[in-house]
Amino acid sequence: MNSIQFLGAVEMGLIYSFVALGIYLSFRTLNFPDLTVDGSFPLGAAVCATLITMGFHPLLATGTATIAGAGAGFMTAWISTRLKIMNLLASILTMLALYSVNIRIMGVPNISLFGKSTIFNQSLASIPSVITLAVIFFLYLFLRSQVGLALRATGSNSRMARAQGINDQRYIWLGISLSNALVAFAGALFAQLNGFADVNLGVGTILYGLAGFFIGEALLPIRKIFQSLIACVLGTILFRLIISQALNIQGFGLKASDLNLVTAIIVGLALWFPTLKTKIK
Repeated sequence: MNSIQFLGAVEMGLIYSFVALGIYLSFRTLNFPDLTVDGSFPLGAAVCATLITMGFHPLLATGTATIAGAGAGFMTAWISTRLKIMNLLASILTMLALYSVNIRIMGVPNISLFGKSTIFNQSLASIPSVITLAVIFFLYLFLRSQVGLALRATGSNSRMARAQGINDQRYIWLGISLSNALVAFAGALFAQLNGFADVNLGVGTILYGLAGFFIGEALLPIRKIFQSLIACVLGTILFRLIISQALNIQGFGLKASDLNLVTAIIVGLALWFPTLKTKIK
C-alpha cells in the first residue's frame, strides 16, 4: 500500500465513521436494530448531489441532506412505535421505500459532481478529521446531558424509563432521527469526495458501520462514552485500512467486487475476537 492509498483509506474511514457513530446510537444506546441506514446513506448523497447540481452552496446541500436523513430515521421510529411494527421490519420498510425516493430525488440512477464546487474545495470544512472531532465532541456532550441520559435510559430499560416519567417514544424518535442524520451526512460527504451519487450506494452500508463499531469494541477497552465514540472512529479507520490492504495483496486474486465478502469475513473475526480472548484467558 502506497501513501496515496493509505491517505485515501484513512479519509474514507473518517467518512464512514459517521455511519459507525450513527449505528452506535441505534444499536448500543437505544438497542434498536436499524437497517434504515442502507437507505439514508444514499439519501444523503442524492439530496446533496441534486442540490449542488442545481447551484446551491455545498454547505447548504450537506445540511439539507442531513435533515433528510433525520426525516428517514423519524419515519422508521414512528412506524415502529405508533404502528407497533417490529423495529427491524419497520426499518426494512423505510429502507425499501427510500430506494424509490432516492431515484425520484435525483431523477436518474446516478449524478456526477465532477467540476462542481464541494465542501472539500471550500475554505470551510475541508478537513474530514476536523468534522469528525467536532461530531464526537457534540455526541459526547449530548449523551451526558439530561436528554442524553433519558435517551440512554430508554435504551437500557424502556419500562423503567416510563416508570420514571420518561416518554420513551419521543426519545426513540429523537435517537433514530439523529442516528440516520449522521448516516445521511456521511452519504453527503461521500458523494462530494468521490464526485458522484448513485442509488445503489447504500448496499452494505450497515455492514461497513458494524465493522468499524465491532472492531473498535474488540480492540479498545470500553468503559465510558468518550471511549466508545473514539473506538467507533478508530475501528472504522482500521477497517478501511485492512480492506485496502487485503484487496492489494498479490496472489489471492481479490477484486473490487469481493469487497462485501472481505467485509463479512472481517466483521465475523471482530465478533469472534472477544470469545477467543475469553478462551485464551
